[in-house]
Amino acid sequence: MSKILVQKFGGTSVGDPERIKRVAARIKSYYEKGYQLVVVVSAMGDTTDDLIELAAKISKNPPKREMDMLLSTGEQISISLLAMALAETGVPAISFTGGQVNIVTDGNFSNARIESIDTARLTHELSQNHVCIVAGFQGVDVQQNITTLGRGGSDTTAVALAAALKAKECEIYTDVDGVYTTDPNKVDGARKLSQISYDEMLELASLGAGVLHSRAVEFAKKYDVVIHVKSSFNYNEGTKIVSENDMMEKILVTGVTLKNDDARVTVADIPDKPGIAAELFGALAEKKINIDVIVQSSGRAQKGSKEEKTNTISFTTPVASVSTAQEVLSALTKKWGAGSISTDENIAIVSAVGIGMKSHTGVAASMFKALADNNINIEMISTSEIKISCVIAQERGKDALRLIHHVFGLDNVA
Repeated sequence: MSKILVQKFGGTSVGDPERIKRVAARIKSYYEKGYQLVVVVSAMGDTTDDLIELAAKISKNPPKREMDMLLSTGEQISISLLAMALAETGVPAISFTGGQVNIVTDGNFSNARIESIDTARLTHELSQNHVCIVAGFQGVDVQQNITTLGRGGSDTTAVALAAALKAKECEIYTDVDGVYTTDPNKVDGARKLSQISYDEMLELASLGAGVLHSRAVEFAKKYDVVIHVKSSFNYNEGTKIVSENDMMEKILVTGVTLKNDDARVTVADIPDKPGIAAELFGALAEKKINIDVIVQSSGRAQKGSKEEKTNTISFTTPVASVSTAQEVLSALTKKWGAGSISTDENIAIVSAVGIGMKSHTGVAASMFKALADNNINIEMISTSEIKISCVIAQERGKDALRLIHHVFGLDNVA
């Protein structure tokens, strides 16, 4: 079995010199057990936000290439300081930027995707009993331009390295000690899960659970990398993210989430004919606008009228994308010679996720009844094989979250 272990420490874990020293002590404890260690580190604390603020004082619209050049420096500070801290404890360590360990990405600045990793240099250093400290969140394209992987990209770096090195496991250290049934800051009865499947974690991540970056989970699922989410502030067992086949128990509903940062966009009175929806969502996709819940309702022309039938299409999208979406839709309605656009930012999306839904009936009915009994109106619904999402009024979001968490017995999950 591989003795290579990849560990990732987030910004809060290395937020100041004392925390960096504590991380070094933890790494040393693994090193002394004989593990070959690759450690991925994020920028310290709020460094990335500070750098973004700094850029804003220089330029209102800085080139993305130069932003990547700037933001990549945050991780370089962390890796060098951690390597120094390890050296102080007697552990030989060497730090690397993403480019130095050949993490090659596409050229999509600020949101690049990893295309390949050449592990030769890391493998050599590991054979020399060195701890390898790698800057997360970054790589280089084929022209050696520095690129960044987007927010949460250090998780992706760690899982990608674990896959490339065929590591035993990828440990993600953060400021929480695992994955919970829901946000413990919003629901007192939230409980930590011992394990969760890739698909469940993907759904939870896409629905607003901030523990892991969804692209990291996608990578883990594709290459069958076990992720272990732990706290950097204690030594408790965390949550393992594994394949569905490795799940000890398939709970009906594993987790419940609440998203408050989406808006509903409605396009009414548009032509009811083939190709309209494809054109609409194709145009939004070209602008890289993410869409979640979609509802289409067909209207009818009045009896005897020669006018064409019309449709209404509603969808949810991040609030930050609303203005761009409106521009796209305005151009389309003008082209079609029909249609009106409206938006509502006072919505929330509450979702229940669980692989147990595949083999059990009545989950949706239980969820809908619980909301109805508490006078919470459902405005839109979206489902997948393991997820049910309801769009509701934002002011009832936390009520709905606590209610659904209780209805599915998650308060009692060990």
